[in-house]
Parts: sequence; structure tokens; C-alpha cells
Amino acid sequence: MNAKVTWKGKNAFEGTADSGKVVIMDSDSKEKGIAPGPMELVAISLAGCTAMDVISILEKKQQKVTSFEVKANADRSEDYPKIYTRAELVYEVTGESLDEAAVVRAIDLSMQKYCPVHAMLEKAFPISERYEIYEDKGNGERELVKSGMYQAYA
Repeated sequence: MNAKVTWKGKNAFEGTADSGKVVIMDSDSKEKGIAPGPMELVAISLAGCTAMDVISILEKKQQKVTSFEVKANADRSEDYPKIYTRAELVYEVTGESLDEAAVVRAIDLSMQKYCPVHAMLEKAFPISERYEIYEDKGNGERELVKSGMYQAYA
């Protein structure tokens, strides 16, 4: 993998890698900037990597998912370099008669086998996972039917 960033002025950079796709990034500071900062992109990458795995697995298991979101809640140290000290991933899966075992197994496969971002980052800080399963009631409404903490299969 080869990647590069090109300065675009102020704290803005354009990043590209082997795919040729472009990512704009900026300072992590909330006061300025036009795009996510590098640490924000790490959290987004963690959530995105596992989300892609889980939705793909749920589709293969023929689960009727109508909405899906993975939230990454990460804590940073107070002192520089202000690294992540822990993270929690929250999987919100909405659909029709979703099977809890299928959701948990999809998360398990992502955590234990497929998501390289998680595999790399869990060596640097603890990451916990929990899930919430909602029944789609139509018209944008949903009802929480199951929730739990993910525990790796033995």
C-alpha cells in the first residue's frame, strides 16, 4: 500500500492511496477546518470497516435490514499526542424480524476474522462492542427489541 498527502493550504490536505480515490482531511481542531482530522478518520475507519463486514454478512444470511449504523465512541488522553485510550462500537441494526444470533455472529466474524482496522487498533487500546436490534415499524419509526454486549465466541 502506498499513500500520500498533498498540502492544499492552511491545515487542509488531500490524501490518495493505491485506489486513486481522494480523501480530504484537515485539523482535528473544532474551530477551523473543512474536513475530518486524522484522528477522526481513524474512528471513522474503525466503524466503517466493521460496518461493511457486518452488513455484507447479514445480507448473506438473508436478514431483512432496513437501516444500519455503527457508532464509534472513542476516548482520548488529555496529554499529547492525545492518543485513543479506549473505544466502544455500537451497532444499531433495524429491520424486519431480525435474528439476534445472526447479528451477533456477523459482529463476531468481523471482530475475529475480517476487519483489519479492528485487528490493528485493538493492539493499541481496548475496544468493546454492543448491539441494539430494532424492529422497523414503517414511516421511519422503530422499536428496540434486543440489545446486548458482544462477547467473542470461544
